[in-house]
Amino acid sequence: MRDILHDNPSGTPTTDMAPNKDLKGHKLLLIVPWDLPAGYVDDLRKTFPGLEVVHSNWDTWKESSLPSSVAEEDWKTVTILLTGPKFPTREAAPNLQLVQLQSAGANYILDNPLFKDTDIAFCTANGVHGVDDDDRPQIAEWIICTFLAFQHNIPRFLDNMKEHKWERSWDDSDTQDAVHQRVGILGYGSIGRQVARVAKAIGMEVYAYTNRPRPTPESRRDDSFVVPGLGDPEGVLPSKWFSGTTPEEIHEFLSADLDLLVLAVPLTPQTHGMIAAPQFEILKGKKTYVTNIGRGPVINTGDLITALDEGWIRGAALDVTDPEPLPKDHPLWDAKNIIITPHVSGNSTSYIQRLLSILNINLHRLSEGKEFMNRVSRKRGY
Repeated sequence: MRDILHDNPSGTPTTDMAPNKDLKGHKLLLIVPWDLPAGYVDDLRKTFPGLEVVHSNWDTWKESSLPSSVAEEDWKTVTILLTGPKFPTREAAPNLQLVQLQSAGANYILDNPLFKDTDIAFCTANGVHGVDDDDRPQIAEWIICTFLAFQHNIPRFLDNMKEHKWERSWDDSDTQDAVHQRVGILGYGSIGRQVARVAKAIGMEVYAYTNRPRPTPESRRDDSFVVPGLGDPEGVLPSKWFSGTTPEEIHEFLSADLDLLVLAVPLTPQTHGMIAAPQFEILKGKKTYVTNIGRGPVINTGDLITALDEGWIRGAALDVTDPEPLPKDHPLWDAKNIIITPHVSGNSTSYIQRLLSILNINLHRLSEGKEFMNRVSRKRGY
C-alpha cells in the first residue's frame, strides 16, 4: 500500500490579483442543466456592473460534448466558466481565468490539459453538499440514515413488508442503538464535519482523520463554504484526532475500535485502493460498518465482497461503486449486508442555491483580488 493522503503544504500557489470591483471586462458563462433562478442574473449585474453573463441550459454530465449553442465569440471572450465534466480547449477559450465546478469532487479534471497544462484556477463546489460539493447536509443524512437502517434491521423489514409478512423478534437485544458507538471519519472535510455534527446529536463519539496533523485549535478550523449552523467549522466535535500519510498511521486509526467507518476522501492516485484486504482485516475486531460516499475506487471491490461475505465487517453502505455504474450481474449486488444507491446521496432541492452561493463567493473574491475558495491544488489533486 502506498502512502495515502500525501499533502504538499505548498499546494497550488496563490496568485496576487488586482482588485476589479465591477468585474469590468469579465464574462461569466454558466453551463448548467437548469434554468437560472428568477432574478439571479439581474442581481449579478447590480453587484458587478461590468460583468457579462451568458447562460446555456445543457447537461455536461449526460451529453458527450459542450453545447453548440454557445457562440465561438463567447468562448473566445469568456473569463469565468461554471460547468460539469466537459471543458473547452485552451485555444478555444484563451482568456479563461476561473473554472467553477458543479461538483465537490475534482478527480475528472486531473488529466485534462486545461487543468494540467495551464494556471487557470479550478474550484470545487465543496460545501454545496451540506457544508462544503460534495459534503452537504444531505450526504451526512444519507450516511447516518443507512447506518441506522442497518442497525435497526430496516432492509429485512422492508423485504418482509413486500411479502406481507409480520415477523417480530421478541429478543430486545437484536438492535444496537447508536449511543456511545464510535464513528471514524476518514477525510474530515465539510462532509465529514456535518457527519460529526449529526453523529454527536444522536450520542455517538467522533474520531477524525486528516492527512496533516491538527494539534492546535487554529489548525482544526475549516475555512471552506459552510451553511450557517451546520458542520464543525471550529473542529471541536472529535474527541480524538488522527493524521498521517503512511499505511501505519492509517492502520492506527482503523484499529481504534470503530463501529462506523466513513470514507469521505477524494479520489487521487494516493487514495486509489486505500481500503483493501489488509485494512478490512484490521476492522475485523469490531466488525466495523463501512460507508463510502467518496469515490468507488477508494475501496477494492473484490476485497470488500470477501469482507462482507466472510463476516469481517458487519455491513456496508455504498453510494459510489467500482465499477460505476454497477453492472446488473456484478457480484457486489449479492454481497451480504450491503446497501447500494446509485450515486444519489448528494441530491437535494437546495443544491442549486448552494452551488450559486459558492460561485458568488468566488466572484466577490475575484473582484477583491483575493484567493478563490475551494481551489484545487495541482500538487494534491483536490
